[in-house]
Amino acid sequence: MSLVPEKVITYRVYNDGNDLVGTADVQLPKLAPMSDTVKGAGIAGEVDSPTLGHYQSMSLTINWRTLTSNCLSLAGQRAYDLDLRAAIQIFDSGSGSYVPTPLKVSVRGIPKSCDLGKLDIGSAGDASTELEVIYIKILIDGKKKVEIDKYNYIAIINGEDYLLAVRTALGLA
Repeated sequence: MSLVPEKVITYRVYNDGNDLVGTADVQLPKLAPMSDTVKGAGIAGEVDSPTLGHYQSMSLTINWRTLTSNCLSLAGQRAYDLDLRAAIQIFDSGSGSYVPTPLKVSVRGIPKSCDLGKLDIGSAGDASTELEVIYIKILIDGKKKVEIDKYNYIAIINGEDYLLAVRTALGLA
């Protein structure tokens, strides 16, 4: 039996529990650890060494078909809590059936930009909202796979808490 993740069936975006309508698509953040080059005696060359549990700036971009009040509602200078809920289509080759599987991405973000888009007859307006993500949690089929909380020293990936020892060292755990 093989489970083959195929595609997103559909998704919805919620801001503090209210459905945001009119999104075209969402570009999720990239998880890229902060790093620094290590070189010197005992190392044959250079190593780009990641900093444990620390991530570079993470951006989430919401693309809108046209300028809407929902787009503008995310322009205020404060943090917003968004839930992105999707149904992922997985093909079960053993049973020959499709299995819709829930994906939930929760983020807390601060607006970086609000692109008002363009006005062009008969065309999409291509407005967008970009948020700086300070918290992200990803659940697949109800199981927590990722939780990163930059202000609370949390970096959990596949059940491993990479900053637990750091929080302990700082007297936070």
